[in-house]
Amino acid sequence: MSSIIQGFLHVLHPFHFPFLFLGVVGGIIVGALPGLTGSVGIILLLPFVYYLDVSTAMVMLCGMFCGSMYGGSISAILISTPGTPSAAATVLDGYPLAQKGEAGKAIGVATIASTIGGIISTFCLMLIAPQLARVAIKFGPVEYFALTVFGLTVIASVAGKSLVKGLISGFFGLMIATIGLDPVTGYARYSFNIPNLMTGFPLLPVLIGLFAISQVFVQLEAVGKQFQQFDQNIKNVLPSLQELKQLALVMISSSFLGTLIGVIPGTGGAIAAFLAYNEARRWSKDPDSFGTGNLAGVAAPEAANNGTTGGAMVPLLTLGIPGDVVTAVMLGALMLIGLRPGPLLFKEHADVVNAIFAGLLLANVLILLLGIVSVKLFPKILKVPNQILFPIIFALCFLGAFSLNNSIYDMFVALVFGVLGYIMRKNDFPAAPAVLGVILGPIAEDVLGRAILTSRGDWSVLFKSPIALFFYLISIVSLAYSLKRQFEAGAK
Repeated sequence: MSSIIQGFLHVLHPFHFPFLFLGVVGGIIVGALPGLTGSVGIILLLPFVYYLDVSTAMVMLCGMFCGSMYGGSISAILISTPGTPSAAATVLDGYPLAQKGEAGKAIGVATIASTIGGIISTFCLMLIAPQLARVAIKFGPVEYFALTVFGLTVIASVAGKSLVKGLISGFFGLMIATIGLDPVTGYARYSFNIPNLMTGFPLLPVLIGLFAISQVFVQLEAVGKQFQQFDQNIKNVLPSLQELKQLALVMISSSFLGTLIGVIPGTGGAIAAFLAYNEARRWSKDPDSFGTGNLAGVAAPEAANNGTTGGAMVPLLTLGIPGDVVTAVMLGALMLIGLRPGPLLFKEHADVVNAIFAGLLLANVLILLLGIVSVKLFPKILKVPNQILFPIIFALCFLGAFSLNNSIYDMFVALVFGVLGYIMRKNDFPAAPAVLGVILGPIAEDVLGRAILTSRGDWSVLFKSPIALFFYLISIVSLAYSLKRQFEAGAK
């Protein structure tokens, strides 16, 4: 308990708290703007992490994570366009409520539900993660290799519409990760005697290019087209006490469901939101009202959506396995600032972990306050023209790529991967599997090399550990589930 209090004292320090506030506000804006996602927002913040205390940097990124998950509901309710994929279920009842003149109440319910979901999931994170870390601290190179194999199977889960294209994208990321010096032999691979390639491609410019610059290229195609304008007067933001009592059970149950879904790598907010929506409709006394403007149809997906935030942080912090695309980018951020997620993180950097716990709780409190106070400003956010917004983001991307090493080469890398990411997006190749390959590939190669060296070249050592066999088994189950889902989607 005293360690958590220390985390709160750190986050509430006059120097550190503004960065949490910046992350939450930025996350709400990024989430509300269609075309941007939490991963893009986090990438835009990555250059700042080098100039901040590690705990402060992570708290700011957590604020962006939580804020963007909530922000997607704003555009979903106001203009029937989810700001993030995980807000797609909120459109079903949120926009009909706006058409009835109850946009304010819909946003109010979304704000309260998001806060409850985020707080419940953070408490679950605080209870589950330390216990899981105590088990994982006994892992050796063999167990870590099996764990990274399981992490790489997440590629199949975030492959999008086509499993084949997702696997190709993941393989592309793994190939990028092999450029540079071999971690075991020190032999240069695919460097072509170019000095800059001897250390491989820098991670930050690669992330900026694949996620942010490529998204800007896609969005700039729409410049000059007619944009939907929202001109409704926001009023009656807070629901009545009677309505809150009716929604309480839905919010709490959806929060736990979202947390559970978030813990499972490769799932994310979209799956949790639709599952929660379906369950709320299933147990409702008036299921036919869903889709026509039922407040429970907003509360359930938003509670589950933000419930995944704490859940997704469980495998990230304890095992180094990202739960979704946003935590994959956060994994890259942790590695960029010299922190390797895993069980040792809780032992060697307990102060950082406690600051993350406190930051997540305070971020959700800020969401509640900002969501209620600033609700009348939200329509103005949605009116920012893309032809103004995206050139600014484009400039920030190059500034971020340059700021790491003050290198023109890094800007060139970001541009090249931006073009590659744009080509991938236009041909329906998802960027997330490539990023997972870039991040997890070197980790897998490093622990595999250590496992083989310590066993004096005996490859059978990889299959002698019960824990390793368990991870291989769930890797197979994960792949089988992804294949089943793809076949079912193709059959429809």
